[in-house]
Amino acid sequence: MTLSRLGIHTLRNLEAVNLRPSPRINLIYGENGSGKTSVLEAIHTLSLGRSFRSHKHKPLIQWERDRFTLFAQVRHGGAEFPVGMERHRNGDVSFKVSGKPVGSVAELASVLPVQVIDAHTFLLLEGSPKIRRQFMDWLVFHVEPSFFPAWKNAQRCLKQRNSLLRRDRIEPSELAVWDRELIELTQRIHECRLRCIELFEPMFLSLLEAFIPLPGVSISYTRGWDKSKEYQQVLADNFERDRQLGYTQSGSHRADLRINVEGQPAADVLSRGQQKLVVCALKIAQGYVYAQQTTGQCIYLVDDLPAELDANHRATLVEWLERLNTQVFITGVEREPLLADWRDRAEVTTKLFHVEHGTVSAEAESALQ
Repeated sequence: MTLSRLGIHTLRNLEAVNLRPSPRINLIYGENGSGKTSVLEAIHTLSLGRSFRSHKHKPLIQWERDRFTLFAQVRHGGAEFPVGMERHRNGDVSFKVSGKPVGSVAELASVLPVQVIDAHTFLLLEGSPKIRRQFMDWLVFHVEPSFFPAWKNAQRCLKQRNSLLRRDRIEPSELAVWDRELIELTQRIHECRLRCIELFEPMFLSLLEAFIPLPGVSISYTRGWDKSKEYQQVLADNFERDRQLGYTQSGSHRADLRINVEGQPAADVLSRGQQKLVVCALKIAQGYVYAQQTTGQCIYLVDDLPAELDANHRATLVEWLERLNTQVFITGVEREPLLADWRDRAEVTTKLFHVEHGTVSAEAESALQ
């Protein structure tokens, strides 16, 4: 998938922006606060209904306006179709694909898949299991059709089960109903994740091997409960403790994906620069597996690339993005460092945009020379 047009109206300080991006590389530069990151936020919000910087919608709406509107013309294969959304200050929101209302953000995400690489992405190695679980589940969501319904229903079961656990009296028969469904769904989620990890791991390791001398790197997936026991037995064994705590301790909602180097957590043994490149490899590997397992490609949003990676590591990421052959939007404060990584890649269709005081303008192709 690529965006052939992008319209942004009254989102943050972007009053009225209409772009015709390159199907490959789009470089966006401007001073801090000019609105360059807001362009990336608009694309992400059009995909997932929210910004990658915050789950709150009100800060996205321009001051003294009651809503923002986003529009894109999406190209998939030889066809094009419109995607649009409008969100009001009171919380009302509407999504449309090909002119028809879309009922869920999940459906929207499947139409316009995006990947983000920004400062928060580098918490992937040292952050909480929830961050890594969300990273893992992006790929599972897109390549395993049965995953999202199972995940959604498992969340419902957990909510009901936890509510029962917090009661003074628990009817065993009532708890058993939710346990039976939760056991089945949890196993399905685990199997979906496991299949994706088996696809993802060799792709990730091959990327690292080609570019970074890091021997002993491995991926460790933990499913969220004792691997020596069936989940049914775990729920039974943990019942008293779960009741004391008021929530379900074990399950697919506790899964994790750890990156190790010689058996040690990568965050403990790698330099900051090495960690950032490993995280980039994780993100790029997802794009490769997604392209292999589906009929499309995801769009990459890379915020403030020159500030996050030094020249050598940046060159590696640029090489990965070029080989991925997908649409990329990259921001940076200064024009020249942003251009330098792509100036010698004449075969890659590149466009340059300047953002100033909320206005986005395309520079002439000669500016890339």
